[in-house]
Amino acid sequence: MPGDNHVHTEWSWDAVEGAMDATCARAAQLRLPSVAFTEHADLTPWVVREQDPMSDVLRRWLRPDGRIAPRGFDVAGYLDCVRRCRERHPGLRVLTGVELSEPHWHPEQTAALLAEGGFQRVLGSVHSVGGPDEPRLVDHAMRTRPATEVVREYLAEARRMAASDAPFQVLAHIDYPVRHWPAAEGPFKPADFEDEFRDVLDVLAASGRALEINTRVPLAPELVRWWGDAGGEAVSFGSDAHRPGDLARGFAEAAEMARSCGFRPGDDPVELWLRRR
Repeated sequence: MPGDNHVHTEWSWDAVEGAMDATCARAAQLRLPSVAFTEHADLTPWVVREQDPMSDVLRRWLRPDGRIAPRGFDVAGYLDCVRRCRERHPGLRVLTGVELSEPHWHPEQTAALLAEGGFQRVLGSVHSVGGPDEPRLVDHAMRTRPATEVVREYLAEARRMAASDAPFQVLAHIDYPVRHWPAAEGPFKPADFEDEFRDVLDVLAASGRALEINTRVPLAPELVRWWGDAGGEAVSFGSDAHRPGDLARGFAEAAEMARSCGFRPGDDPVELWLRRR
C-alpha cells in the first residue's frame, strides 16, 4: 500500500483520540512504507450562529465574540514527539507535515509556521465557506443553506486557493462537503458539479501541485479521471485518520482505483504516485 500522507494525532486540536506512537505501531503492523503526521493549523476563526450544532470539542474553543478559534499548533512539542517516534520505530519512515486551513487567507501566519516547522508534507485545505470576513464551517452552512449552493461555494474557494501562491504541495479532500451532504438530498452525484470540479482540477494541475485521494469518504473515481484529463501528474493518499485504528483505511481500494486511472508508485514507495502515460 502507499504511505499515508494525511494523519492527525494528539497534536491536532480535534484529534481527542489521537496518539502518535500508537499510530506508528499501527503503521508498522500494516507494513506501510511511511506515515506523515499532518497536524491541523486552523488559522481561520469560524463564525458560529445560535442554531449551529456545537460538539464538546468545538465548544471548548468558542470565544466570547461568537467565533471558534482552536489552539495554535505547538510545533516544537510536535517535532520532539516525531523525533521520539523515529527512534522507537526505526523501520518506519515518519514524515513531518501540516494541514493548512485556507492558507491563502493567512499568508504571514502561514509563512511563519512553515519556517518554524520545515515540514516534509504540506496540505492545503478548505474547511470554510463565506469568505475570510464571515467564514463558517461547511457542515454548519449545510444546515442552513441549500446543499448544492454550499458545494459550489466550497469549490469556488478551493479554486481560489489553488490559483494562489499559498505554499502547499497537495490539495486535500476536494470532496470535503460530501461528508456533510444531507441524506434527504439523495446520493451525492459528482456529475452534477462536473464543471466546478474540473475547473478546480485544471487550476490545480497548472499550479504543479498534487491531488489527494482522501479515503475518509471514498473519492469518486470520476474525480481522479478528471484529474488525469486536466493534466494532473501526481496523487497523494490520505486517510485523514484522527485515531490510530483509522490509519490507511480504504487504501487497498483507493490504490486500485488510482492504478485504473493511470497512476503508479515510483521507485521510492514514500513518494507520491505519478501518472504513467
